[in-house]
Amino acid sequence: MREEMARREAAELLRGHRKPRSPHGWGLLVALWLLAFYEPVVTEGHLRRKNLEFIFIRFSAWEFEGCDKLWAGLVTTLCQNIRQHFGALPLSVFHVLGSRPRFASGFSQREWVLKKGTCLRLWGLLLVLAVGVAILLAALLVPGIKDHHALKVVGSAVASLSGSSLVLGALSILKNFLVSEKKKIERLTNSERFAGQLGFMSKIRGEVEVLVDFLAFMEVFERRRLRVVLEITSLDLCYPEKVAGVFNAMATLLSDANAPFIFVLAVDPSVIVPCLEQTGCMKGLADNGYLYLNRAVTLPFSIPEMGARSRLRSVEAAIQTREDLMYRIIAGNVAKTRGCCGGGAAAPAVPGWKEVDSQAVPWIHEAFRCLHDGSDVLSRYLPENGANVRRIVNTIPITLRLLLHRCGHGAAQILSPRAAAAWVVLADRWPGRLSWTLQCLEDAGQGAAPDFGKSLWSIFQEHAGELGALRQPLGKVLSLDADPGLFQAFLARDFPFSAAEARRLLAVTVNLDHSIRHHMGLLRALGRI
Repeated sequence: MREEMARREAAELLRGHRKPRSPHGWGLLVALWLLAFYEPVVTEGHLRRKNLEFIFIRFSAWEFEGCDKLWAGLVTTLCQNIRQHFGALPLSVFHVLGSRPRFASGFSQREWVLKKGTCLRLWGLLLVLAVGVAILLAALLVPGIKDHHALKVVGSAVASLSGSSLVLGALSILKNFLVSEKKKIERLTNSERFAGQLGFMSKIRGEVEVLVDFLAFMEVFERRRLRVVLEITSLDLCYPEKVAGVFNAMATLLSDANAPFIFVLAVDPSVIVPCLEQTGCMKGLADNGYLYLNRAVTLPFSIPEMGARSRLRSVEAAIQTREDLMYRIIAGNVAKTRGCCGGGAAAPAVPGWKEVDSQAVPWIHEAFRCLHDGSDVLSRYLPENGANVRRIVNTIPITLRLLLHRCGHGAAQILSPRAAAAWVVLADRWPGRLSWTLQCLEDAGQGAAPDFGKSLWSIFQEHAGELGALRQPLGKVLSLDADPGLFQAFLARDFPFSAAEARRLLAVTVNLDHSIRHHMGLLRALGRI
């Protein structure tokens, strides 16, 4: 969108159109002058303009989850960002003196028309003020007239009435300058009478209409089209009634056909649809959340499946977030190396955390290299979701440190960094099936002596039928898993972990919810009764 904005701007300048202006610096004085004494006109030339500016506003619904009305947070975010973008003074003056642009009659190219009524009223007030001040001064200073008390009263009254009108206008501008639209809405929502306050939505709607009119005015002033792009994120982390409230706010803002708003709704439909179906907004739509989304969203865009190159870029971006940790460890190792003058005591069998850090650096680098290597089969099992990729990248250093701390210098003979990274990927992508396999392995060890040479895949195959019988109580857990076919390829072909390796890695596994395994063990025990 930014590239399109720059391209259109350059094309308009090549056509010989006037350069856009900004309400900052000298442009602020021009904007205030036009706000006070001129009325904008939408001409044919303005409608033909192709250049535009996008005003990007990010709204994280999770930040306003604690609000009674989440949609009020959306409106206040909109008001606050527009105020910050254009400045508080132009918006305050527009509240008092501004007017919405009117369409030109015919093919006139005049974009600004003098407000004759405003000018006449202003000159009239100034003239009356001057007359009143003159009478008052004459009554106070001219000899022979000082004794006329009536002239003093008339002069002071005329001056006060005319001056008070000017002062009231200035005070209105000052009030709007000090009290923003955000504060007005927050004051309404914090009112004790908020729940039953009559006309509350009309007041909110009035504030939004002022913003829309102000944006229309600024379009003519800046000589380009304006579009406010609201990016709504984290909505799938909120309660159902809050989700419905945001959709209602979107409908309110878009109810005007000429509203310059574009909503980019970044959500997971599989989470949003059940939330909508639990609220009352589904009445009349056969309780179908997908039907509601189809009517609310005018341009659906489902992100396609991530390719191999995109996955590697996602891994690289996630690894970059760990560079601060890497540099801290490397710098500490360099300082420690410079401080050592020669031979020292033998390394302990189970090192402390400082020794673990020094040993973990090459392990972490090797594990990250395997993740980022497109020729390594491990990269094919990485998730498409960027959040899951970051979870894996953040978990691998912790897992490797715990493994080195428990196993000491013998960890290299037990497992490789690549195997530890693969285990983290396995726990993240198939938590349900891995928990079931580990629980079956644990139950087998409680009876006879377990066979630690068996592979995890063979253990899963032996108890796959029992898992199928428990599919209903474990449905939500199993829905967390990725493709079952990939799970088979992972354990049966590419990473055939043995039972012994699984027991060692389970002790250092931090990205697997152990309550899932305990719940499965309880279901298995109940099934044997």
